[in-house]
Amino acid sequence: MPEQLKDRVALVAGATRGAGRGIAVELGAAGATVYVTGRSTRARRSEYDRPETIEDTADLVTEAGGTGIAVPTDHLDPERVKALVDRIADEQGRLDVLVNDIWGGETLFEWDAPVWEHDLDKGLRLLRLAVETHAITSHHALPLLLRHPGGLVVEVTDGTADYNRDTYRNSFFYDLAKSAVLRMGFSLGHELGPRGATAVALTPGWLRSEIMLDHFGVREDNWRDALDRVPHFAISETPRYVGRAVAALAADPDVARFNGTSLSSGGLAREYGFTDLDGSRPDAWRYLVEVQDAGRPADVTGYR
Repeated sequence: MPEQLKDRVALVAGATRGAGRGIAVELGAAGATVYVTGRSTRARRSEYDRPETIEDTADLVTEAGGTGIAVPTDHLDPERVKALVDRIADEQGRLDVLVNDIWGGETLFEWDAPVWEHDLDKGLRLLRLAVETHAITSHHALPLLLRHPGGLVVEVTDGTADYNRDTYRNSFFYDLAKSAVLRMGFSLGHELGPRGATAVALTPGWLRSEIMLDHFGVREDNWRDALDRVPHFAISETPRYVGRAVAALAADPDVARFNGTSLSSGGLAREYGFTDLDGSRPDAWRYLVEVQDAGRPADVTGYR
């Protein structure tokens, strides 16, 4: 969809890596001006201590055809977030798309640890990073987004509302964080819909993020080497896939039909006809229910 978002301004909060980076790049590929934020910069890394930076993301946005603007921002700091939004207002006079993808909890949750055994400080820090940041950002950014009709807010989470309702997600703190973000999409839809804007919750599938690839000891060009150890990883997708989902939503003049709902990259690929970078259309959440969680052998036939 080259140039479909040429006159649009987007803020991707939490765009250093993973889904946030993929979303920012695909908005850029559609022609948007994209402000990308995070705490990892070329001058200073976050506690993740990883090489990805928001400047790198901004460069990728520009290379894709848009205009990438990196603004270092700690979204737990209301004054920093307010300054970010004030800058966008001064420079652009509008905000058309807000993507809340702030997370930062990869090293904080403990798999299958009950709440009384989970490190409490880490659990509470996870909730602050994954939930409080979204609330702070929406509080400051939405008045600017509402200046012009047709704005879009995307709350990025892990899992659809249907899947998370019936499935325990890793730990008390992780489960609570991802469910809270799903509810944010619903609540913001209730508040924004009558005011001419749309809010949704959106989940990628099994994401081949930089951290996930490192975890399996593979790269994007040889990710299938991990299938011997983790066969169900065959359903995984690149971060650009969920990016194309956001770009399709932002370009849809009838996007309000999704207001307040829970969406997935695979579901939107069927709706809009886009593919992942390899030309496939992985439908991870249907696969998880019907194959992985059902105990069936890994087989992506009919699912990508």
